[in-house]
Amino acid sequence: MNIKIIQKLLSLVYFALASALLLCMFGGLWLGEPFDSQSIKGFIKSILIVFIIAIALRQCSRTHSKQSSFFRREALCTIGLSWLSTSLFGALPFYFGIENCSLVDAVFESTSGLTTTGATIFSDFSDLSYSMFLWRSLSQWIGGLGVLVFFVAILTSLGAGAKILFSNESSATASDFEQGRIQDGVIKLLVFYLSLTVLCFFAYKLAGMNWFDAVNHAMTTIATGGYSTHSESFAYFNNLKIELVSVFFMLISATTFIFLIRILEGSKDVLKKGAEVYAFYILTIVSTSLIAFSISQTTIEATNFNGLRHALFQTVSIITTTGYSTGNYDLWTPLAKIILMFLMVMGGCSGSTSGGLKIIRVIIAFKAIFKTIVQTYRPNKTIITRFGTKTLSDTFVHNILLYILFIFTIQGMSVIVLSFLEPSLNLISLFSVAQSSLYNIGPGFDAIGPTQNFGFLNAQTKLFLSFLMILGRLEIYALVVLFIPNIWKRYS
Repeated sequence: MNIKIIQKLLSLVYFALASALLLCMFGGLWLGEPFDSQSIKGFIKSILIVFIIAIALRQCSRTHSKQSSFFRREALCTIGLSWLSTSLFGALPFYFGIENCSLVDAVFESTSGLTTTGATIFSDFSDLSYSMFLWRSLSQWIGGLGVLVFFVAILTSLGAGAKILFSNESSATASDFEQGRIQDGVIKLLVFYLSLTVLCFFAYKLAGMNWFDAVNHAMTTIATGGYSTHSESFAYFNNLKIELVSVFFMLISATTFIFLIRILEGSKDVLKKGAEVYAFYILTIVSTSLIAFSISQTTIEATNFNGLRHALFQTVSIITTTGYSTGNYDLWTPLAKIILMFLMVMGGCSGSTSGGLKIIRVIIAFKAIFKTIVQTYRPNKTIITRFGTKTLSDTFVHNILLYILFIFTIQGMSVIVLSFLEPSLNLISLFSVAQSSLYNIGPGFDAIGPTQNFGFLNAQTKLFLSFLMILGRLEIYALVVLFIPNIWKRYS
């Protein structure tokens, strides 16, 4: 294990984190927060702690050589340790800067932000300062593409190591960048990500938000995170224009970024490779139609248009795993809630900021099921599994099925663990809490519905859910391997 390079990479992550905290603190001061306020003092303490640790790690790694080996195990170790540690350090502003905020609550809020889950322990946002709002939103924006993707873009000394980091950190693969170095590809992603955020900000502002709300919601929309500056989420605005802007940018953010970038670059054959994207939009349209029809048959919504409006917004918010709400969908019909629960698991496209299983995995799983059914009756027939124009190997399909089985197993085991930690919750709430955290959704049903929060859970539960959030954000393997010693001993 090359400890020196891991220390170097972690120091870069912490320098970036300290800079982000500093930016939020200056933002708060610029907006009128007193320098001696608790929130500003909390940021100062947090910045000093993170900065000192970053310097210490940098000094420890000074003997690192550019020619030092950097294998997959170092990459996985760096990724896992980065997410665990940044979730802890990102909690410091909440812990130091908010009165009566416990360390566990702070860790939960920080983890939920960085993993773009959007679950919160706050029931009343009136006590939060400008700088705290900015940190909640910025943490989701940073977590949208991943902490590591940001510094891979500027770190040129890793060489092939950057390719390993990117492949394990994002939902896309390094092969998606067919030309040029991986750093160049990631820089394209970051430019696109930043540009999309700026466009979203101006769109929100033109639709009627004040500039502070527009800044915060632009960051959390593009990250498909769901943190809002209001406890009522988008119900606070009750503005159709704002909701349509949000729907548009949530959909864009849940679409494969590389697909969109290549369209903007004028690629001629990219439309032939968009099977996952097309499936995502078809599923969104069908789900919206079914939910709108379902709730229009009741007295929940006053008019069919109002029902369609809420159905569209909530469907997009859930399938993109953003988690905004315009009302209490927990009061909707059983059919509508079942569809939403299904969409929570599905998630958006691979290579986007959304959570969930990802559409591509679900499609491939169904293709594998169909192939098995056909071969049961025609065992001598050779069936080649394809996705779009790509031919999928049996090993690739096998790994997809194993991942789905693995995450469903973790979800089931998590429900059992939560039943011991929270014996007062019913089965729907237990299932929803586990699903919301593991698939980085945010709101769920019943006890954690769109009008509720996670503040009532006990400390052990919040820590367990924080672990599930990181597990889901890293798609299991990059975190699980940290706890399997044999991997570090046998493999490089």
